[in-house]
Amino acid sequence: MSIGNSNSPEEERPSTDDRSEDRLVERSVEEPSIGTALKKARIAAGLTVDEVSSITRVRIPIVHAIEEDDFTRCGGDVYARGHIRTLARAVYLDPAPLVESYDAAHGGRPAPTPAAPMFEAERIRPERQRPNWTAAMVAAIVAVIGFVGFTAFSGDAEKEKRPVAEGSASPKPAPKQTGGKPAAQPSQVPPAAKPEPSDSAIAAAPKDLVTVVLTADTGESWISAKDSTGRLLFDGTLVQGESKTFTDKESVDLVLGDAGVVKLFVNGKEIKDDFQPGQVERLTYTKEDPSQGQPQAG
Repeated sequence: MSIGNSNSPEEERPSTDDRSEDRLVERSVEEPSIGTALKKARIAAGLTVDEVSSITRVRIPIVHAIEEDDFTRCGGDVYARGHIRTLARAVYLDPAPLVESYDAAHGGRPAPTPAAPMFEAERIRPERQRPNWTAAMVAAIVAVIGFVGFTAFSGDAEKEKRPVAEGSASPKPAPKQTGGKPAAQPSQVPPAAKPEPSDSAIAAAPKDLVTVVLTADTGESWISAKDSTGRLLFDGTLVQGESKTFTDKESVDLVLGDAGVVKLFVNGKEIKDDFQPGQVERLTYTKEDPSQGQPQAG
Protein backbone atom coordinates (compact mmCIF):
# COMPACT_ATOMS: atom_id res chain seq x y z
CA MET A 1 0.00 0.00 0.00
CA SER A 2 1.35 3.44 -1.02
CA ILE A 3 0.88 6.44 1.20
CA GLY A 4 0.30 9.93 -0.29
CA ASN A 5 -0.31 11.06 -3.84
CA SER A 6 2.66 9.99 -5.96
CA ASN A 7 2.69 10.93 -9.63
CA SER A 8 3.52 8.36 -12.27
CA PRO A 9 6.36 9.00 -14.80
CA GLU A 10 3.80 9.56 -17.53
CA GLU A 11 2.19 12.36 -15.53
CA GLU A 12 5.55 14.08 -14.95
CA ARG A 13 6.39 14.25 -18.70
CA PRO A 14 5.28 17.44 -20.53
CA SER A 15 2.40 16.85 -22.89
CA THR A 16 2.72 16.98 -26.67
CA ASP A 17 0.56 20.12 -26.79
CA ASP A 18 2.90 21.90 -24.36
CA ARG A 19 5.93 21.06 -26.51
CA SER A 20 4.13 22.29 -29.67
CA GLU A 21 3.23 25.57 -27.99
CA ASP A 22 6.86 26.03 -26.89
CA ARG A 23 8.07 25.51 -30.48
CA LEU A 24 5.53 28.02 -31.79
CA VAL A 25 6.65 30.58 -29.22
CA GLU A 26 10.30 30.05 -30.15
CA ARG A 27 9.51 30.36 -33.89
CA SER A 28 7.49 33.55 -33.39
CA VAL A 29 10.44 35.05 -31.46
CA GLU A 30 12.95 34.13 -34.19
CA GLU A 31 10.95 35.18 -37.29
CA PRO A 32 9.90 38.84 -37.67
CA SER A 33 6.35 39.67 -38.67
CA ILE A 34 5.39 40.64 -42.25
CA GLY A 35 5.18 44.35 -41.44
CA THR A 36 8.47 44.34 -39.51
CA ALA A 37 10.28 42.57 -42.37
CA LEU A 38 8.95 45.05 -44.94
CA LYS A 39 9.82 48.06 -42.78
CA LYS A 40 13.38 46.87 -42.08
CA ALA A 41 13.95 46.16 -45.79
CA ARG A 42 12.61 49.61 -46.75
CA ILE A 43 14.95 51.34 -44.30
CA ALA A 44 17.88 49.23 -45.51
CA ALA A 45 17.08 50.26 -49.11
CA GLY A 46 17.17 53.94 -48.11
CA LEU A 47 13.54 54.60 -49.10
CA THR A 48 10.86 56.61 -47.34
CA VAL A 49 7.19 55.62 -47.12
CA ASP A 50 6.33 58.39 -49.60
CA GLU A 51 8.86 57.04 -52.13
CA VAL A 52 7.62 53.45 -51.74
CA SER A 53 4.06 54.71 -52.25
CA SER A 54 5.10 56.56 -55.42
CA ILE A 55 6.92 53.51 -56.83
CA THR A 56 4.22 50.92 -56.02
CA ARG A 57 1.07 53.15 -56.34
CA VAL A 58 -0.03 51.81 -52.92
CA ARG A 59 -1.52 54.67 -50.87
CA ILE A 60 0.58 55.99 -47.97
CA PRO A 61 -1.94 55.07 -45.18
CA ILE A 62 -2.06 51.47 -46.45
CA VAL A 63 1.78 51.24 -46.48
CA HIS A 64 1.87 52.47 -42.86
CA ALA A 65 -0.88 50.01 -41.86
CA ILE A 66 0.87 46.99 -43.47
CA GLU A 67 4.16 47.87 -41.75
CA GLU A 68 2.18 47.76 -38.48
CA ASP A 69 0.73 44.32 -39.49
CA ASP A 70 -2.73 45.86 -39.93
CA PHE A 71 -4.26 44.39 -43.10
CA THR A 72 -7.83 45.55 -42.53
CA ARG A 73 -7.33 48.61 -44.78
CA CYS A 74 -6.34 46.46 -47.78
CA GLY A 75 -9.95 45.60 -48.64
CA GLY A 76 -9.71 41.81 -48.44
CA ASP A 77 -7.26 38.90 -48.60
CA VAL A 78 -6.75 39.15 -52.37
CA TYR A 79 -5.74 42.82 -52.17
CA ALA A 80 -3.61 42.19 -49.07
CA ARG A 81 -1.60 39.48 -50.88
CA GLY A 82 -1.15 41.78 -53.88
CA HIS A 83 0.05 44.67 -51.69
CA ILE A 84 2.51 42.38 -49.86
CA ARG A 85 3.99 41.18 -53.16
CA THR A 86 4.25 44.72 -54.57
CA LEU A 87 5.88 46.20 -51.45
CA ALA A 88 8.29 43.27 -51.12
CA ARG A 89 9.55 43.69 -54.68
CA ALA A 90 9.98 47.45 -54.17
CA VAL A 91 12.29 46.90 -51.15
CA TYR A 92 14.13 43.92 -52.74
CA LEU A 93 12.53 41.10 -50.70
CA ASP A 94 11.30 37.70 -51.89
CA PRO A 95 7.49 37.99 -51.63
CA ALA A 96 6.80 34.23 -51.52
CA PRO A 97 7.67 33.64 -47.79
CA LEU A 98 5.72 36.73 -46.74
CA VAL A 99 2.61 35.64 -48.67
CA GLU A 100 2.89 32.14 -47.18
CA SER A 101 3.14 33.66 -43.70
CA TYR A 102 0.03 35.77 -44.42
CA ASP A 103 -1.91 32.69 -45.64
CA ALA A 104 -0.87 30.71 -42.56
CA ALA A 105 -2.11 33.48 -40.27
CA HIS A 106 -5.39 34.10 -42.15
CA GLY A 107 -6.78 30.65 -42.81
CA GLY A 108 -4.81 29.71 -45.94
CA ARG A 109 -5.34 30.46 -49.60
CA PRO A 110 -8.97 30.03 -50.78
CA ALA A 111 -9.72 27.11 -53.09
CA PRO A 112 -10.08 28.07 -56.78
CA THR A 113 -13.59 28.25 -58.19
CA PRO A 114 -14.21 25.40 -60.67
CA ALA A 115 -14.91 26.45 -64.23
CA ALA A 116 -18.40 25.88 -65.61
CA PRO A 117 -18.78 23.00 -68.11
CA MET A 118 -18.64 23.91 -71.77
CA PHE A 119 -21.99 22.34 -72.59
CA GLU A 120 -23.77 24.78 -70.26
CA ALA A 121 -22.51 27.72 -72.31
CA GLU A 122 -23.70 26.05 -75.48
CA ARG A 123 -27.23 25.74 -74.12
CA ILE A 124 -27.51 29.53 -73.66
CA ARG A 125 -27.16 30.32 -77.35
CA PRO A 126 -29.75 32.89 -78.45
CA GLU A 127 -32.31 31.85 -81.01
CA ARG A 128 -31.91 33.14 -84.54
CA GLN A 129 -34.17 36.08 -85.23
CA ARG A 130 -36.06 36.46 -88.47
CA PRO A 131 -34.99 39.34 -90.70
CA ASN A 132 -37.05 42.51 -90.31
CA TRP A 133 -38.10 43.17 -93.91
CA THR A 134 -40.13 46.26 -93.00
CA ALA A 135 -37.11 48.02 -91.55
CA ALA A 136 -35.01 47.01 -94.57
CA MET A 137 -37.58 48.48 -97.00
CA VAL A 138 -37.77 51.77 -95.05
CA ALA A 139 -33.97 52.03 -95.07
CA ALA A 140 -33.86 51.41 -98.84
CA ILE A 141 -36.53 54.09 -99.53
CA VAL A 142 -34.64 56.63 -97.37
CA ALA A 143 -31.40 55.85 -99.23
CA VAL A 144 -33.08 56.36 -102.67
CA ILE A 145 -34.62 59.69 -101.59
CA GLY A 146 -31.28 60.86 -100.23
CA PHE A 147 -29.46 59.90 -103.43
CA VAL A 148 -31.98 61.73 -105.61
CA GLY A 149 -31.79 64.85 -103.46
CA PHE A 150 -27.98 64.83 -103.47
CA THR A 151 -27.90 64.44 -107.27
CA ALA A 152 -30.28 67.37 -107.79
CA PHE A 153 -28.33 69.59 -105.41
CA SER A 154 -25.02 68.71 -107.09
CA GLY A 155 -26.48 69.51 -110.53
CA ASP A 156 -27.69 72.96 -109.41
CA ALA A 157 -24.32 73.74 -107.87
CA GLU A 158 -22.52 72.69 -111.06
CA LYS A 159 -24.73 75.01 -113.16
CA GLU A 160 -23.94 77.95 -110.88
CA LYS A 161 -20.20 77.35 -111.13
CA ARG A 162 -20.08 76.77 -114.93
CA PRO A 163 -20.24 80.47 -116.10
CA VAL A 164 -17.41 81.36 -113.78
CA ALA A 165 -15.31 78.46 -115.08
CA GLU A 166 -15.92 79.59 -118.70
CA GLY A 167 -14.85 83.17 -117.97
CA SER A 168 -11.46 84.84 -118.32
CA ALA A 169 -9.68 82.62 -115.82
CA SER A 170 -6.46 81.51 -117.54
CA PRO A 171 -4.52 78.41 -116.61
CA LYS A 172 -1.35 78.95 -114.62
CA PRO A 173 1.85 78.37 -116.63
CA ALA A 174 3.94 75.39 -115.73
CA PRO A 175 7.10 76.22 -113.74
CA LYS A 176 10.19 76.51 -115.92
CA GLN A 177 13.09 74.15 -115.36
CA THR A 178 16.31 76.02 -114.70
CA GLY A 179 18.56 72.95 -114.77
CA GLY A 180 18.64 69.31 -115.66
CA LYS A 181 16.65 68.31 -112.60
CA PRO A 182 12.84 68.69 -112.57
CA ALA A 183 11.32 71.19 -110.14
CA ALA A 184 10.23 69.62 -106.87
CA GLN A 185 6.48 69.45 -106.33
CA PRO A 186 5.09 70.67 -102.98
CA SER A 187 3.84 67.18 -102.13
CA GLN A 188 7.35 65.76 -102.62
CA VAL A 189 9.02 68.00 -100.00
CA PRO A 190 9.79 65.85 -96.93
CA PRO A 191 8.33 67.10 -93.64
CA ALA A 192 10.71 68.82 -91.27
CA ALA A 193 12.09 66.60 -88.52
CA LYS A 194 10.95 67.30 -85.00
CA PRO A 195 13.81 69.10 -83.19
CA GLU A 196 15.14 67.68 -79.95
CA PRO A 197 15.28 69.83 -76.79
CA SER A 198 18.42 72.01 -76.76
CA ASP A 199 19.74 75.25 -75.28
CA SER A 200 18.19 77.31 -78.08
CA ALA A 201 14.87 75.43 -77.93
CA ILE A 202 14.24 76.46 -74.32
CA ALA A 203 16.26 79.68 -74.17
CA ALA A 204 12.99 81.65 -74.11
CA ALA A 205 12.09 80.24 -70.68
CA PRO A 206 10.56 83.00 -68.48
CA LYS A 207 13.04 84.54 -66.05
CA ASP A 208 10.55 84.76 -63.17
CA LEU A 209 9.89 80.99 -63.17
CA VAL A 210 11.91 77.82 -62.61
CA THR A 211 11.76 75.84 -65.87
CA VAL A 212 12.96 72.21 -65.94
CA VAL A 213 12.90 70.07 -69.11
CA LEU A 214 13.55 66.30 -68.86
CA THR A 215 14.13 64.01 -71.84
CA ALA A 216 14.58 60.21 -71.69
CA ASP A 217 17.58 60.25 -74.05
CA THR A 218 19.10 56.75 -74.07
CA GLY A 219 16.42 54.68 -72.33
CA GLU A 220 13.36 54.89 -70.10
CA SER A 221 13.34 56.16 -66.51
CA TRP A 222 10.86 56.64 -63.67
CA ILE A 223 10.40 60.36 -62.87
CA SER A 224 8.83 62.18 -59.90
CA ALA A 225 8.47 65.99 -59.82
CA LYS A 226 7.03 68.30 -57.11
CA ASP A 227 6.65 72.09 -56.86
CA SER A 228 7.79 74.30 -53.97
CA THR A 229 4.59 73.55 -52.00
CA GLY A 230 5.10 69.79 -52.23
CA ARG A 231 2.33 69.32 -54.81
CA LEU A 232 3.02 66.37 -57.12
CA LEU A 233 3.45 67.57 -60.71
CA PHE A 234 4.25 64.20 -62.31
CA ASP A 235 4.85 60.62 -61.21
CA GLY A 236 5.45 58.04 -63.91
CA THR A 237 7.82 56.60 -66.50
CA LEU A 238 9.32 58.46 -69.46
CA VAL A 239 9.91 56.18 -72.43
CA GLN A 240 12.92 56.76 -74.65
CA GLY A 241 12.54 59.99 -76.64
CA GLU A 242 9.73 61.39 -74.45
CA SER A 243 10.08 64.82 -72.76
CA LYS A 244 8.37 66.59 -69.84
CA THR A 245 8.49 70.27 -68.81
CA PHE A 246 7.87 71.51 -65.23
CA THR A 247 7.64 75.12 -63.98
CA ASP A 248 7.18 76.82 -60.61
CA LYS A 249 7.69 80.27 -59.08
CA GLU A 250 10.17 79.08 -56.42
CA SER A 251 11.64 75.58 -56.96
CA VAL A 252 11.17 72.17 -58.59
CA ASP A 253 12.08 68.95 -56.72
CA LEU A 254 13.03 65.91 -58.82
CA VAL A 255 13.60 62.19 -58.21
CA LEU A 256 15.20 60.40 -61.19
CA GLY A 257 14.96 56.61 -61.08
CA ASP A 258 17.69 56.18 -63.72
CA ALA A 259 19.58 59.47 -63.96
CA GLY A 260 22.11 58.08 -66.46
CA VAL A 261 19.58 57.99 -69.34
CA VAL A 262 18.03 61.44 -68.69
CA LYS A 263 19.03 64.69 -70.47
CA LEU A 264 18.28 67.63 -68.15
CA PHE A 265 17.80 71.34 -68.99
CA VAL A 266 17.28 73.95 -66.23
CA ASN A 267 16.32 77.55 -67.04
CA GLY A 268 17.51 77.18 -70.63
CA LYS A 269 20.85 75.49 -69.89
CA GLU A 270 21.82 71.83 -70.03
CA ILE A 271 23.01 70.20 -66.80
CA LYS A 272 26.26 68.30 -67.51
CA ASP A 273 26.48 66.25 -64.29
CA ASP A 274 28.08 62.82 -64.70
CA PHE A 275 25.13 60.62 -63.74
CA GLN A 276 25.73 56.87 -64.03
CA PRO A 277 23.20 54.41 -65.57
CA GLY A 278 20.87 53.03 -62.91
CA GLN A 279 21.74 55.83 -60.47
CA VAL A 280 18.88 57.33 -58.39
CA GLU A 281 19.19 61.12 -58.00
CA ARG A 282 17.19 63.57 -55.85
CA LEU A 283 17.60 67.14 -57.16
CA THR A 284 16.22 70.61 -56.36
CA TYR A 285 16.47 73.60 -58.75
CA THR A 286 15.55 77.28 -58.25
CA LYS A 287 15.46 80.40 -60.45
CA GLU A 288 19.21 81.00 -59.86
CA ASP A 289 20.22 77.57 -61.19
CA PRO A 290 22.00 75.81 -62.83
CA SER A 291 24.86 77.66 -61.13
CA GLN A 292 23.42 76.74 -57.72
CA GLY A 293 21.52 73.54 -58.64
CA GLN A 294 22.98 70.81 -56.44
CA PRO A 295 21.74 67.25 -55.72
CA GLN A 296 19.49 67.12 -52.71
CA ALA A 297 20.65 64.96 -49.82
CA GLY A 298 18.73 61.70 -49.61
